[in-house]
Amino acid sequence: MSAIDHYIQAVILHGESEARQDGSAAIEAHHLLLGIAAQEGTAAHEVLTSAGLDRQAIRDALDREFEHSLGTAGVSLASFGLPAPTPDPDRRVSLGASGRLCLERGFARAKGKKDLRPGHLVLGILEAEVGTVPRALNLAGVDRAALTTRLHQVLADGSW
Repeated sequence: MSAIDHYIQAVILHGESEARQDGSAAIEAHHLLLGIAAQEGTAAHEVLTSAGLDRQAIRDALDREFEHSLGTAGVSLASFGLPAPTPDPDRRVSLGASGRLCLERGFARAKGKKDLRPGHLVLGILEAEVGTVPRALNLAGVDRAALTTRLHQVLADGSW
């Protein structure tokens, strides 16, 4: 297995853990972003943290997005005491649609597998126009265009 294969496997496994903790039936793009943020020592991690997006900041943004989405539907979290999700450590969690799409977009950004870098996976997530991640990052005030530009620069520099 190549280094990128190990990296992708680690991101997916961490994403699976995040999905289980959320009580989710699928590993979605936001779970993979949390998985990427957990992989310290990579340029992808450094670019995210330089934009203020460590794992906790991403989790906080996702929580705000959830609350905001409920508010849009006229539901206030403050009015209802929702129970915490019940993690099921034995549940088999598969890759969901947004997770697959972000991986496909990321892989498409590389010329070939030998050129694939962690930053390509982040690009695959950031380039989504709709969904939980774009809404969460927007609510957190993250400039996705600037972050995408920074990732392209780092990839072009070959510092991955």
